Amino acid sequence: MTDERKFDLREISKHNTAKSCWVVINDTVFDVTEFLPQHPGGESSILSWAGKDATEEYEMIHPPGMLDTLPPGSRLGAVDSTTKDEELVKSRSTDASEKQQSIELCLNLEDFEKVAEKRLSQRAWIYYSSASGDHCSYQSNRLDWQKIAFRPRVMRNVDTVDMEQVILGKRMSLPIFIAPAALARLGHPDGELCLVKGSSLYNIPYAVSTASSVPLEELAKWPGRSSKRGALWFQLYVKRQREETVELIRRAKNLGYTALVITVDTAAVAPREADDRYKVRVALDDGQTDIATPFTMPSTPEAAKPAYRAPYSSSLNWEDLSWIRAEWGDAGPIGLKGIATAEDAKIAVDYGVDFIYLSNHGGRQLDGSPSALRTLLEVTEFCPEVLRKCQIFLDGGVRRGSDVVKALCLGATAVGLGRPFMFALSAYGAEGVQRAIQMMNNEIQTTMRLLGVTKLSQLGPQFVNTMALRSELMPQIPSPAQRPIVSRL
Repeated sequence: MTDERKFDLREISKHNTAKSCWVVINDTVFDVTEFLPQHPGGESSILSWAGKDATEEYEMIHPPGMLDTLPPGSRLGAVDSTTKDEELVKSRSTDASEKQQSIELCLNLEDFEKVAEKRLSQRAWIYYSSASGDHCSYQSNRLDWQKIAFRPRVMRNVDTVDMEQVILGKRMSLPIFIAPAALARLGHPDGELCLVKGSSLYNIPYAVSTASSVPLEELAKWPGRSSKRGALWFQLYVKRQREETVELIRRAKNLGYTALVITVDTAAVAPREADDRYKVRVALDDGQTDIATPFTMPSTPEAAKPAYRAPYSSSLNWEDLSWIRAEWGDAGPIGLKGIATAEDAKIAVDYGVDFIYLSNHGGRQLDGSPSALRTLLEVTEFCPEVLRKCQIFLDGGVRRGSDVVKALCLGATAVGLGRPFMFALSAYGAEGVQRAIQMMNNEIQTTMRLLGVTKLSQLGPQFVNTMALRSELMPQIPSPAQRPIVSRL
């Protein structure tokens, strides 16, 4: 527009507080003061860019069209090109000229993590690696796998091994899937496209996060998916406003996503102190004085903010499954992600879900919640009928193909990996993701041969000793597993 107002950078830089917060994105000036309290990532993540050009940071995280959802009047005008100063434009701290370690030196998933830590910006590394509280759940996710021992059989012909698995009605090449994880573009410019490519090439499912930094449309329409290999599932965060959730469900349904993965462990968002500390440090380094933190005292009781610090519903209950299922229709299976007890697994089956996804959110939610492996053992101990009625998925702490085989021996259908794929794409892009899948392929195949099996259907509890971990289970659970009392919508 020829009559669009122009702003020089000196004027823009003055609006760098919560009382007046402007940001520049693609040479356009936005007043986001009114939007600050509504931002899903918290006020501090925007305030660290107040009065500055946030284009690179914005485009790493948000899909196109997000700016259109800002309150009316947020767009103020354009940056006066004659006053541009590149020193005011922040960039990622990754040194692209730094010598890259050869991918051939990555022999296991842990190696990707080491490379990614060196390559990622501090902000991205903290986001991907952080966990809640004292990291108890995060640590148990890793350690519990070591409490399961194998019972291998020998003198068997294992010359040919078949690792195919039918997952939600579709035959996949491996019993693994790419677990939902947000903001892949923090790690690589191609973001989630790296994961779609790996999913299609190696014929494994990919559960796309609601918070994908690449639009759902772009992922669904990636040309390489024309072969129909792999599968795209949609991981759903139920929002506070039902209409927002309905819109998400309809988008995924219309784009051909084949399964709905409803996350159920985010009634509140647990603080991840490493993330919060980083945001405060950036704000202090920028000279901010009115820094918003989880402990900031409100000016009045009426100004107090909800403790759950998230755009997700805190009222989600079992009865909500009826309208969610109605919106999803016959687009594909529906399952719940975040089940952490045998009781809830049984209730989920009673409500007719097609699959159950055991998870503690990678140790990023309730610290002290059990590992998914521990929950799987609890289900097999107290509600074994669940395994006969629906497919069981799990994630958390998986770093070896042998971990996958252990889960399958205990009744799981497929195992998800989240952080390992994010580290792989951060280190090497799509090539890293593909090599990570190859690693899992080789390790699963080797483990099966050494156990003495040639098909996944031959795996069972006879191949594992679970006594060490089983001894830590509750001696019994509240009986019977009753359906909860809920308010009808």
